[in-house]
Amino acid sequence: MKNYLFLFLAICFLTSCRPDISFKDYPPVFKTGDDSSWAKKDIDDANWSTERGNTGKNIFWVRTKVDLTKKPVGQLGLKVEAFGAFELYWDGKFIGKNGDVISSKAEVPGNATSYFSIPDSLAQTGSHLVALRVSQSYLSDVQRSVGVGLSSYENLLKRPLIITSFMNLIAGAFLIAAIYYIFLYINSRTRQYTVLIFALICFLFFALLILEYIKYYVEIPYTRFFLRLEFIGWITFALAMLVPLYFAIQFKFKWKKTVMSLLFITLVLIYSLNFGHYDITAIYYSLTMWIFSLIIVFNAIYQKEKGAIIVLIGLLLRVLINQYLYYDFSLFISFCIIVLCMLYLNTIQMKIIEEEYQSSLLLSSKLQLELIKKNIQPHFIKNTLTSLIDWVEESPKEGTAFIQALADEFDIINDISEQVLIPIRQEIELCKKHLSVMQFRKEINYQWEETGIDENEFISPALFHTLLENGITHSSPLEDGSMKFKLSFSSTLEHKQYAFETFANNRVKVKPRAGGNGFIYIKARLTESYSDNWEFKSNENDQGWISIIKIYTK
Repeated sequence: MKNYLFLFLAICFLTSCRPDISFKDYPPVFKTGDDSSWAKKDIDDANWSTERGNTGKNIFWVRTKVDLTKKPVGQLGLKVEAFGAFELYWDGKFIGKNGDVISSKAEVPGNATSYFSIPDSLAQTGSHLVALRVSQSYLSDVQRSVGVGLSSYENLLKRPLIITSFMNLIAGAFLIAAIYYIFLYINSRTRQYTVLIFALICFLFFALLILEYIKYYVEIPYTRFFLRLEFIGWITFALAMLVPLYFAIQFKFKWKKTVMSLLFITLVLIYSLNFGHYDITAIYYSLTMWIFSLIIVFNAIYQKEKGAIIVLIGLLLRVLINQYLYYDFSLFISFCIIVLCMLYLNTIQMKIIEEEYQSSLLLSSKLQLELIKKNIQPHFIKNTLTSLIDWVEESPKEGTAFIQALADEFDIINDISEQVLIPIRQEIELCKKHLSVMQFRKEINYQWEETGIDENEFISPALFHTLLENGITHSSPLEDGSMKFKLSFSSTLEHKQYAFETFANNRVKVKPRAGGNGFIYIKARLTESYSDNWEFKSNENDQGWISIIKIYTK
Protein backbone atom coordinates (compact mmCIF):
# COMPACT_ATOMS: atom_id res chain seq x y z
CA MET A 1 0.00 0.00 0.00
CA LYS A 2 2.86 2.38 0.86
CA ASN A 3 4.51 1.69 -2.50
CA TYR A 4 1.30 2.59 -4.33
CA LEU A 5 0.97 5.80 -2.33
CA PHE A 6 4.55 6.79 -3.13
CA LEU A 7 3.99 6.01 -6.83
CA PHE A 8 0.86 8.16 -6.85
CA LEU A 9 2.68 11.10 -5.26
CA ALA A 10 5.61 10.71 -7.63
CA ILE A 11 3.36 10.80 -10.68
CA CYS A 12 1.35 13.72 -9.30
CA PHE A 13 4.36 15.91 -8.73
CA LEU A 14 6.47 14.95 -11.71
CA THR A 15 7.75 17.81 -13.85
CA SER A 16 10.20 18.10 -16.71
CA CYS A 17 12.32 21.14 -15.72
CA ARG A 18 15.98 20.56 -16.51
CA PRO A 19 18.99 22.68 -15.55
CA ASP A 20 20.51 24.63 -18.45
CA ILE A 21 23.61 22.98 -19.99
CA SER A 22 25.99 25.03 -22.10
CA PHE A 23 26.87 23.42 -25.43
CA LYS A 24 30.33 24.98 -25.40
CA ASP A 25 31.19 23.50 -21.99
CA TYR A 26 29.82 19.98 -22.38
CA PRO A 27 29.38 17.58 -25.28
CA PRO A 28 25.75 16.90 -26.26
CA VAL A 29 23.98 14.46 -23.99
CA PHE A 30 22.30 11.45 -25.59
CA LYS A 31 19.78 9.17 -24.03
CA THR A 32 20.36 5.57 -25.05
CA GLY A 33 18.76 2.22 -24.38
CA ASP A 34 15.71 2.42 -22.15
CA ASP A 35 14.24 5.46 -20.42
CA SER A 36 16.30 5.11 -17.25
CA SER A 37 19.87 5.85 -18.37
CA TRP A 38 21.78 8.76 -19.85
CA ALA A 39 25.21 8.51 -21.49
CA LYS A 40 27.68 10.99 -23.00
CA LYS A 41 28.95 10.16 -26.46
CA ASP A 42 31.44 11.83 -28.79
CA ILE A 43 30.00 13.21 -32.02
CA ASP A 44 31.50 12.81 -35.46
CA ASP A 45 30.84 16.27 -36.87
CA ALA A 46 33.99 16.57 -38.93
CA ASN A 47 32.14 17.64 -42.09
CA TRP A 48 29.35 19.75 -40.68
CA SER A 49 31.20 23.03 -41.34
CA THR A 50 31.36 22.32 -45.08
CA GLU A 51 27.63 22.69 -45.65
CA ARG A 52 27.35 25.53 -43.20
CA GLY A 53 30.25 27.47 -44.67
CA ASN A 54 29.48 26.88 -48.34
CA THR A 55 25.76 27.57 -48.25
CA GLY A 56 25.83 30.38 -45.74
CA LYS A 57 22.57 29.01 -44.38
CA ASN A 58 23.83 28.17 -40.90
CA ILE A 59 23.01 24.49 -41.35
CA PHE A 60 24.92 21.93 -39.28
CA TRP A 61 24.75 18.24 -38.49
CA VAL A 62 24.56 16.47 -35.15
CA ARG A 63 25.23 12.73 -35.16
CA THR A 64 25.57 9.95 -32.60
CA LYS A 65 25.43 6.19 -32.42
CA VAL A 66 22.81 4.60 -30.18
CA ASP A 67 22.66 0.98 -29.07
CA LEU A 68 19.28 -0.72 -29.10
CA THR A 69 19.82 -3.70 -26.81
CA LYS A 70 16.22 -4.93 -27.04
CA LYS A 71 13.15 -4.00 -28.97
CA PRO A 72 10.41 -2.28 -26.93
CA VAL A 73 6.89 -3.62 -26.84
CA GLY A 74 5.09 -2.02 -29.75
CA GLN A 75 6.43 0.73 -31.98
CA LEU A 76 9.90 2.14 -31.22
CA GLY A 77 9.81 5.83 -30.43
CA LEU A 78 12.46 8.54 -30.40
CA LYS A 79 12.33 11.66 -28.25
CA VAL A 80 14.45 14.63 -29.32
CA GLU A 81 15.15 17.75 -27.30
CA ALA A 82 16.88 20.38 -29.42
CA PHE A 83 16.82 24.07 -30.24
CA GLY A 84 16.18 24.91 -33.90
CA ALA A 85 14.49 23.26 -36.85
CA PHE A 86 15.78 19.89 -37.94
CA GLU A 87 15.37 16.86 -40.14
CA LEU A 88 15.81 13.49 -38.44
CA TYR A 89 17.63 10.55 -40.04
CA TRP A 90 17.93 7.00 -38.70
CA ASP A 91 20.71 4.98 -40.32
CA GLY A 92 20.57 7.43 -43.22
CA LYS A 93 16.80 7.04 -43.66
CA PHE A 94 14.61 10.14 -43.34
CA ILE A 95 12.23 9.75 -40.37
CA GLY A 96 10.60 13.15 -40.02
CA LYS A 97 11.18 16.79 -39.31
CA ASN A 98 10.52 19.38 -36.63
CA GLY A 99 9.79 22.77 -38.17
CA ASP A 100 11.43 23.60 -41.51
CA VAL A 101 15.18 23.86 -41.86
CA ILE A 102 16.32 27.13 -43.41
CA SER A 103 16.49 26.99 -47.21
CA SER A 104 15.44 29.49 -49.86
CA LYS A 105 12.72 30.46 -47.41
CA ALA A 106 13.01 31.52 -43.80
CA GLU A 107 13.30 28.88 -41.10
CA VAL A 108 10.10 27.66 -39.48
CA PRO A 109 11.08 27.12 -35.82
CA GLY A 110 10.59 23.66 -34.41
CA ASN A 111 9.44 22.73 -30.92
CA ALA A 112 11.98 22.27 -28.15
CA THR A 113 10.72 18.69 -27.61
CA SER A 114 9.45 16.39 -30.35
CA TYR A 115 8.56 12.71 -30.76
CA PHE A 116 9.06 10.36 -33.73
CA SER A 117 8.15 6.75 -34.45
CA ILE A 118 10.77 4.46 -35.98
CA PRO A 119 9.52 1.96 -38.58
CA ASP A 120 9.75 -1.69 -37.52
CA SER A 121 12.04 -2.41 -40.46
CA LEU A 122 14.65 -0.04 -39.03
CA ALA A 123 14.15 -0.87 -35.36
CA GLN A 124 16.47 -3.85 -35.17
CA THR A 125 18.65 -4.55 -32.16
CA GLY A 126 22.22 -3.36 -32.47
CA SER A 127 24.01 -0.08 -33.14
CA HIS A 128 22.26 2.69 -35.10
CA LEU A 129 23.25 6.13 -36.31
CA VAL A 130 20.97 9.06 -35.42
CA ALA A 131 21.64 12.23 -37.40
CA LEU A 132 20.00 15.64 -37.23
CA ARG A 133 20.33 18.20 -40.00
CA VAL A 134 19.74 21.38 -38.01
CA SER A 135 19.39 25.12 -38.49
CA GLN A 136 19.07 27.64 -35.66
CA SER A 137 18.37 31.01 -37.25
CA TYR A 138 16.76 32.40 -34.11
CA LEU A 139 18.37 32.67 -30.68
CA SER A 140 21.69 31.84 -32.31
CA ASP A 141 23.56 33.06 -29.23
CA VAL A 142 21.83 30.43 -27.05
CA GLN A 143 23.79 27.21 -26.76
CA ARG A 144 21.95 24.21 -25.35
CA SER A 145 22.56 20.48 -25.46
CA VAL A 146 20.77 18.05 -27.76
CA GLY A 147 19.01 15.13 -26.07
CA VAL A 148 17.90 11.91 -27.78
CA GLY A 149 15.87 9.25 -25.98
CA LEU A 150 14.62 5.80 -27.06
CA SER A 151 11.47 4.19 -25.69
CA SER A 152 8.16 2.80 -26.76
CA TYR A 153 6.41 5.33 -28.99
CA GLU A 154 3.16 4.67 -27.15
CA ASN A 155 4.84 5.35 -23.80
CA LEU A 156 6.42 8.53 -25.14
CA LEU A 157 2.96 9.85 -26.02
CA LYS A 158 1.05 8.48 -23.03
CA ARG A 159 3.44 9.45 -20.25
CA PRO A 160 3.03 13.24 -20.66
CA LEU A 161 -0.75 12.83 -20.87
CA ILE A 162 -0.86 10.81 -17.64
CA ILE A 163 1.35 13.31 -15.83
CA THR A 164 -0.69 16.25 -17.16
CA SER A 165 -4.00 14.70 -16.13
CA PHE A 166 -2.85 14.32 -12.53
CA MET A 167 -1.33 17.79 -12.44
CA ASN A 168 -4.47 19.34 -13.92
CA LEU A 169 -6.50 17.73 -11.13
CA ILE A 170 -4.23 19.38 -8.56
CA ALA A 171 -4.29 22.68 -10.47
CA GLY A 172 -8.09 22.57 -10.56
CA ALA A 173 -8.22 22.05 -6.79
CA PHE A 174 -6.03 25.11 -6.26
CA LEU A 175 -8.15 27.17 -8.67
CA ILE A 176 -11.34 26.27 -6.80
CA ALA A 177 -9.64 27.13 -3.50
CA ALA A 178 -8.50 30.47 -4.92
CA ILE A 179 -11.99 31.38 -6.15
CA TYR A 180 -13.60 30.29 -2.87
CA TYR A 181 -11.26 32.35 -0.70
CA ILE A 182 -11.56 35.40 -2.95
CA PHE A 183 -15.35 35.25 -2.57
CA LEU A 184 -14.91 34.67 1.16
CA TYR A 185 -12.72 37.77 1.42
CA ILE A 186 -15.12 39.93 -0.61
CA ASN A 187 -18.21 38.89 1.34
CA SER A 188 -16.71 38.78 4.84
CA ARG A 189 -17.90 41.25 7.43
CA THR A 190 -14.35 41.63 8.71
CA ARG A 191 -11.93 41.21 5.81
CA GLN A 192 -8.74 39.36 6.70
CA TYR A 193 -5.67 40.07 4.56
CA THR A 194 -4.43 36.54 5.18
CA VAL A 195 -7.50 35.20 3.37
CA LEU A 196 -6.77 37.38 0.33
CA ILE A 197 -3.07 36.41 0.34
CA PHE A 198 -3.96 32.72 0.61
CA ALA A 199 -6.31 33.09 -2.38
CA LEU A 200 -3.50 34.73 -4.39
CA ILE A 201 -1.06 31.96 -3.42
CA CYS A 202 -3.53 29.28 -4.56
CA PHE A 203 -4.12 31.09 -7.84
CA LEU A 204 -0.39 31.58 -8.49
CA PHE A 205 0.28 27.92 -7.72
CA PHE A 206 -2.50 27.00 -10.16
CA ALA A 207 -0.85 29.22 -12.80
CA LEU A 208 2.56 27.68 -12.04
CA LEU A 209 1.24 24.16 -12.61
CA ILE A 210 -0.51 25.15 -15.84
CA LEU A 211 2.57 26.89 -17.24
CA GLU A 212 4.84 24.04 -16.24
CA TYR A 213 2.78 21.42 -18.07
CA ILE A 214 1.32 23.46 -20.91
CA LYS A 215 4.22 22.22 -23.07
CA TYR A 216 2.57 18.79 -23.21
CA TYR A 217 -0.58 19.96 -25.00
CA VAL A 218 0.41 23.26 -26.61
CA GLU A 219 3.08 23.42 -29.28
CA ILE A 220 5.76 25.88 -28.15
CA PRO A 221 8.44 26.68 -30.75
CA TYR A 222 11.95 27.03 -29.44
CA THR A 223 11.80 30.79 -30.06
CA ARG A 224 9.17 31.00 -27.29
CA PHE A 225 10.86 28.51 -25.00
CA PHE A 226 12.35 31.06 -22.61
CA LEU A 227 9.17 33.18 -22.47
CA ARG A 228 7.40 30.38 -20.61
CA LEU A 229 10.37 29.98 -18.25
CA GLU A 230 10.34 33.73 -17.57
CA PHE A 231 6.69 33.57 -16.52
CA ILE A 232 7.40 30.55 -14.33
CA GLY A 233 10.29 32.44 -12.74
CA TRP A 234 8.20 35.52 -11.92
CA ILE A 235 5.40 33.40 -10.48
CA THR A 236 7.94 31.61 -8.28
CA PHE A 237 9.31 35.04 -7.27
CA ALA A 238 5.80 36.17 -6.26
CA LEU A 239 5.19 32.97 -4.29
CA ALA A 240 8.53 33.40 -2.52
CA MET A 241 7.32 36.84 -1.38
CA LEU A 242 3.73 35.95 -0.49
CA VAL A 243 4.31 32.80 1.55
CA PRO A 244 6.53 34.50 4.21
CA LEU A 245 4.22 37.53 4.14
CA TYR A 246 1.27 35.27 4.93
CA PHE A 247 3.06 33.75 7.90
CA ALA A 248 4.25 37.18 9.07
CA ILE A 249 0.68 38.53 9.14
CA GLN A 250 -0.85 35.34 10.52
CA PHE A 251 1.64 35.10 13.37
CA LYS A 252 1.78 38.88 14.05
CA PHE A 253 5.50 39.09 13.31
CA LYS A 254 6.89 42.31 14.85
CA TRP A 255 9.61 43.01 12.28
CA LYS A 256 7.42 42.30 9.26
CA LYS A 257 8.44 45.34 7.16
CA THR A 258 12.14 44.85 7.81
CA VAL A 259 12.12 41.14 7.02
CA MET A 260 9.96 41.55 3.91
CA SER A 261 12.24 44.30 2.61
CA LEU A 262 15.26 42.07 3.19
CA LEU A 263 13.46 39.18 1.46
CA PHE A 264 12.69 41.33 -1.59
CA ILE A 265 16.30 42.52 -1.86
CA THR A 266 17.54 38.92 -1.56
CA LEU A 267 15.22 37.69 -4.33
CA VAL A 268 16.23 40.54 -6.62
CA LEU A 269 19.92 39.71 -6.05
CA ILE A 270 19.24 36.05 -6.85
CA TYR A 271 17.53 37.08 -10.08
CA SER A 272 20.39 39.41 -11.04
CA LEU A 273 23.23 37.01 -10.23
CA ASN A 274 21.62 34.00 -11.94
CA PHE A 275 19.97 35.74 -14.90
CA GLY A 276 19.24 33.22 -17.64
CA HIS A 277 19.66 30.17 -15.38
CA TYR A 278 16.00 29.54 -14.77
CA ASP A 279 16.05 26.32 -12.78
CA ILE A 280 18.89 27.46 -10.53
CA THR A 281 17.04 30.73 -9.90
CA ALA A 282 13.84 28.86 -9.00
CA ILE A 283 15.76 26.62 -6.59
CA TYR A 284 17.26 29.64 -4.84
CA TYR A 285 13.85 31.36 -4.75
CA SER A 286 12.24 28.40 -3.00
CA LEU A 287 15.19 28.00 -0.62
CA THR A 288 15.03 31.71 0.33
CA MET A 289 11.28 31.45 0.87
CA TRP A 290 11.83 28.44 3.13
CA ILE A 291 14.54 30.17 5.22
CA PHE A 292 12.53 33.35 5.79
CA SER A 293 9.37 31.38 6.58
CA LEU A 294 11.34 29.32 9.08
CA ILE A 295 12.57 32.47 10.85
CA ILE A 296 9.00 33.77 11.16
CA VAL A 297 7.67 30.42 12.39
CA PHE A 298 10.41 30.06 15.03
CA ASN A 299 9.42 33.50 16.33
CA ALA A 300 5.77 32.42 16.33
CA ILE A 301 6.64 29.36 18.42
CA TYR A 302 8.48 31.65 20.85
CA GLN A 303 5.34 33.82 21.05
CA LYS A 304 3.24 30.66 21.52
CA GLU A 305 1.06 31.32 18.48
CA LYS A 306 -1.54 28.71 17.63
CA GLY A 307 -0.61 26.40 14.75
CA ALA A 308 3.07 27.45 14.67
CA ILE A 309 4.37 23.96 15.56
CA ILE A 310 2.29 22.35 12.77
CA VAL A 311 3.75 24.82 10.25
CA LEU A 312 7.27 24.12 11.54
CA ILE A 313 6.77 20.40 10.98
CA GLY A 314 5.56 21.12 7.45
CA LEU A 315 8.60 23.29 6.69
CA LEU A 316 11.03 20.73 8.10
CA LEU A 317 9.45 18.01 5.96
CA ARG A 318 10.83 19.94 2.99
CA VAL A 319 14.36 19.07 4.11
CA LEU A 320 13.49 15.38 4.21
CA ILE A 321 11.75 15.54 0.83
CA ASN A 322 14.68 17.34 -0.82
CA GLN A 323 17.07 14.76 0.61
CA TYR A 324 15.42 11.83 -1.13
CA LEU A 325 13.56 13.25 -4.12
CA TYR A 326 14.60 15.09 -7.26
CA TYR A 327 14.12 18.89 -7.16
CA ASP A 328 11.07 18.87 -9.44
CA PHE A 329 9.34 16.33 -7.20
CA SER A 330 10.25 18.14 -4.00
CA LEU A 331 9.23 21.59 -5.31
CA PHE A 332 5.57 20.76 -5.82
CA ILE A 333 5.30 18.46 -2.82
CA SER A 334 6.81 21.19 -0.61
CA PHE A 335 4.43 23.79 -2.00
CA CYS A 336 1.45 21.52 -1.37
CA ILE A 337 2.56 20.91 2.23
CA ILE A 338 2.96 24.66 2.79
CA VAL A 339 -0.49 25.36 1.34
CA LEU A 340 -1.99 22.65 3.58
CA CYS A 341 -0.34 24.35 6.59
CA MET A 342 -1.87 27.65 5.50
CA LEU A 343 -5.25 25.97 5.14
CA TYR A 344 -4.90 24.69 8.71
CA LEU A 345 -4.07 28.21 9.92
CA ASN A 346 -7.10 29.54 8.07
CA THR A 347 -9.35 27.11 9.92
CA ILE A 348 -7.86 28.33 13.22
CA GLN A 349 -8.45 31.93 12.15
CA MET A 350 -12.04 31.17 11.13
CA LYS A 351 -12.65 29.59 14.52
CA ILE A 352 -11.29 32.69 16.27
CA ILE A 353 -13.45 34.95 14.10
CA GLU A 354 -16.52 32.85 14.89
CA GLU A 355 -15.78 33.03 18.60
CA GLU A 356 -15.28 36.80 18.38
CA TYR A 357 -18.54 37.12 16.47
CA GLN A 358 -20.42 35.17 19.11
CA SER A 359 -18.79 37.34 21.79
CA SER A 360 -19.79 40.47 19.89
CA LEU A 361 -23.40 39.25 19.75
CA LEU A 362 -23.34 38.73 23.51
CA LEU A 363 -21.77 42.16 24.04
CA SER A 364 -24.33 43.75 21.74
CA SER A 365 -27.15 42.20 23.76
CA LYS A 366 -25.60 43.47 26.98
CA LEU A 367 -25.23 46.96 25.51
CA GLN A 368 -28.84 46.97 24.36
CA LEU A 369 -29.93 46.06 27.87
CA GLU A 370 -27.61 48.71 29.33
CA LEU A 371 -29.06 51.39 27.05
CA ILE A 372 -32.59 50.56 28.12
CA LYS A 373 -31.63 50.37 31.79
CA LYS A 374 -30.00 53.79 31.59
CA ASN A 375 -33.32 55.34 30.65
CA ILE A 376 -35.75 53.40 32.82
CA GLN A 377 -33.75 53.45 36.05
CA PRO A 378 -36.04 54.02 39.03
CA HIS A 379 -34.32 57.25 40.11
CA PHE A 380 -34.82 58.84 36.68
CA ILE A 381 -38.43 57.63 36.34
CA LYS A 382 -39.36 58.74 39.88
CA ASN A 383 -37.95 62.26 39.46
CA THR A 384 -39.43 62.62 35.98
CA LEU A 385 -42.91 61.52 37.11
CA THR A 386 -42.76 63.83 40.13
CA SER A 387 -41.91 66.77 37.88
CA LEU A 388 -44.60 65.70 35.46
CA ILE A 389 -47.27 65.77 38.19
CA ASP A 390 -46.28 69.31 39.14
CA TRP A 391 -46.39 70.51 35.53
CA VAL A 392 -49.78 68.90 34.87
CA GLU A 393 -51.26 70.50 37.98
CA GLU A 394 -49.75 73.95 37.45
CA SER A 395 -49.77 74.19 33.63
CA PRO A 396 -51.59 71.41 31.79
CA LYS A 397 -50.45 72.72 28.41
CA GLU A 398 -46.78 72.59 29.38
CA GLY A 399 -47.39 69.24 31.07
CA THR A 400 -48.69 67.87 27.79
CA ALA A 401 -45.52 69.08 26.02
CA PHE A 402 -43.47 67.43 28.78
CA ILE A 403 -45.26 64.11 28.23
CA GLN A 404 -44.74 64.35 24.46
CA ALA A 405 -41.00 65.06 24.85
CA LEU A 406 -40.61 62.08 27.17
CA ALA A 407 -42.56 59.82 24.80
CA ASP A 408 -40.44 60.98 21.83
CA GLU A 409 -37.23 60.20 23.72
CA PHE A 410 -38.45 56.70 24.61
CA ASP A 411 -39.53 56.12 20.98
CA ILE A 412 -36.05 56.95 19.69
CA ILE A 413 -34.39 54.75 22.33
CA ASN A 414 -36.69 51.90 21.38
CA ASP A 415 -35.75 52.33 17.69
CA ILE A 416 -31.98 52.39 18.22
CA SER A 417 -31.56 49.90 21.05
CA GLU A 418 -30.97 46.90 18.73
CA GLN A 419 -28.77 48.71 16.20
CA VAL A 420 -24.98 48.83 16.06
CA LEU A 421 -24.78 52.08 14.09
CA ILE A 422 -27.36 54.81 13.63
CA PRO A 423 -27.46 58.01 11.53
CA ILE A 424 -25.81 60.92 13.32
CA ARG A 425 -28.99 62.99 12.91
CA GLN A 426 -30.98 60.39 14.85
CA GLU A 427 -28.41 60.57 17.69
CA ILE A 428 -28.68 64.39 17.73
CA GLU A 429 -32.48 64.20 17.87
CA LEU A 430 -32.20 61.87 20.87
CA CYS A 431 -29.98 64.43 22.63
CA LYS A 432 -32.39 67.27 21.89
CA LYS A 433 -35.38 65.31 23.19
CA HIS A 434 -33.47 64.51 26.36
CA LEU A 435 -32.65 68.20 26.84
CA SER A 436 -36.36 69.01 26.44
CA VAL A 437 -37.25 66.51 29.16
CA MET A 438 -34.51 67.75 31.51
CA GLN A 439 -35.47 71.36 30.91
CA PHE A 440 -38.96 70.61 32.22
CA ARG A 441 -37.52 68.69 35.15
CA LYS A 442 -34.83 71.13 36.32
CA GLU A 443 -36.10 74.35 34.78
CA ILE A 444 -32.64 75.16 33.43
CA ASN A 445 -32.09 76.80 30.05
CA TYR A 446 -30.34 73.97 28.17
CA GLN A 447 -28.94 74.96 24.78
CA TRP A 448 -27.75 72.78 21.91
CA GLU A 449 -25.26 73.77 19.19
CA GLU A 450 -23.66 71.79 16.37
CA THR A 451 -21.05 72.57 13.72
CA GLY A 452 -19.68 70.70 10.70
CA ILE A 453 -22.04 67.75 11.05
CA ASP A 454 -22.03 65.39 8.05
CA GLU A 455 -25.57 64.09 7.63
CA ASN A 456 -24.27 60.94 5.90
CA GLU A 457 -22.22 59.78 8.89
CA PHE A 458 -23.22 56.93 11.23
CA ILE A 459 -22.30 56.55 14.89
CA SER A 460 -22.83 54.05 17.70
CA PRO A 461 -26.16 54.68 19.49
CA ALA A 462 -26.37 56.88 22.61
CA LEU A 463 -22.69 57.90 22.67
CA PHE A 464 -23.39 61.63 22.84
CA HIS A 465 -26.57 61.00 24.81
CA THR A 466 -24.37 59.44 27.51
CA LEU A 467 -21.95 62.40 27.44
CA LEU A 468 -24.95 64.73 27.65
CA GLU A 469 -26.24 62.93 30.75
CA ASN A 470 -22.79 63.18 32.35
CA GLY A 471 -22.70 66.93 31.62
CA ILE A 472 -26.10 67.49 33.18
CA THR A 473 -25.29 65.36 36.23
CA HIS A 474 -21.80 66.66 37.03
CA SER A 475 -22.18 70.34 36.04
CA SER A 476 -24.12 73.32 37.31
CA PRO A 477 -25.57 76.22 35.29
CA LEU A 478 -23.63 79.38 34.48
CA GLU A 479 -24.50 82.68 36.16
CA ASP A 480 -27.26 83.39 33.62
CA GLY A 481 -28.92 80.04 34.51
CA SER A 482 -27.98 78.31 31.24
CA MET A 483 -25.93 75.30 30.16
CA LYS A 484 -24.76 74.82 26.58
CA PHE A 485 -23.69 71.63 24.77
CA LYS A 486 -21.84 71.76 21.48
CA LEU A 487 -21.13 68.90 19.07
CA SER A 488 -18.47 69.45 16.37
CA PHE A 489 -17.35 67.17 13.55
CA SER A 490 -14.17 67.19 11.47
CA SER A 491 -12.40 64.64 9.29
CA THR A 492 -9.04 63.95 7.63
CA LEU A 493 -7.79 61.18 5.37
CA GLU A 494 -6.79 59.17 8.43
CA HIS A 495 -9.59 59.73 10.95
CA LYS A 496 -12.95 61.27 11.81
CA GLN A 497 -13.31 63.31 14.98
CA TYR A 498 -16.25 64.32 17.15
CA ALA A 499 -15.80 66.91 19.90
CA PHE A 500 -18.53 67.18 22.55
CA GLU A 501 -18.20 70.29 24.73
CA THR A 502 -20.08 71.22 27.89
CA PHE A 503 -20.22 74.95 28.73
CA ALA A 504 -21.04 75.01 32.46
CA ASN A 505 -19.52 75.09 35.93
CA ASN A 506 -17.95 71.81 37.04
CA ARG A 507 -19.21 70.82 40.47
CA VAL A 508 -15.99 69.00 41.39
CA LYS A 509 -12.56 70.22 40.28
CA VAL A 510 -10.94 66.76 40.32
CA LYS A 511 -11.64 64.26 37.56
CA PRO A 512 -15.10 62.99 38.42
CA ARG A 513 -15.54 61.52 34.97
CA ALA A 514 -12.35 59.49 34.70
CA GLY A 515 -14.40 56.30 34.74
CA GLY A 516 -17.86 55.12 35.66
CA ASN A 517 -20.57 53.21 33.88
CA GLY A 518 -21.05 55.95 31.28
CA PHE A 519 -17.50 55.73 30.00
CA ILE A 520 -17.56 51.93 30.15
CA TYR A 521 -20.66 52.00 27.92
CA ILE A 522 -19.04 54.44 25.44
CA LYS A 523 -15.84 52.39 25.14
CA ALA A 524 -17.76 49.14 24.74
CA ARG A 525 -19.89 50.65 21.97
CA LEU A 526 -16.83 51.98 20.15
CA THR A 527 -15.09 48.60 20.38
CA GLU A 528 -18.21 46.85 19.09
CA SER A 529 -18.44 49.12 16.04
CA TYR A 530 -14.81 49.97 15.24
CA SER A 531 -12.70 47.26 16.90
CA ASP A 532 -9.48 48.94 18.11
CA ASN A 533 -9.59 51.76 15.56
CA TRP A 534 -10.76 54.49 17.93
CA GLU A 535 -9.57 56.85 20.64
CA PHE A 536 -11.58 58.45 23.43
CA LYS A 537 -10.49 61.32 25.68
CA SER A 538 -12.49 63.34 28.21
CA ASN A 539 -10.98 66.24 30.14
CA GLU A 540 -11.90 69.33 32.13
CA ASN A 541 -11.19 72.71 30.52
CA ASP A 542 -11.72 76.41 31.33
CA GLN A 543 -15.22 76.43 29.87
CA GLY A 544 -16.40 73.22 31.46
CA TRP A 545 -15.68 69.84 29.94
CA ILE A 546 -14.67 68.44 26.55
CA SER A 547 -14.80 64.87 25.25
CA ILE A 548 -13.16 63.85 21.97
CA ILE A 549 -13.89 60.68 19.99
CA LYS A 550 -11.53 59.79 17.12
CA ILE A 551 -12.44 57.04 14.68
CA TYR A 552 -9.50 55.95 12.51
CA THR A 553 -10.21 55.10 8.91
CA LYS A 554 -6.69 53.86 8.01
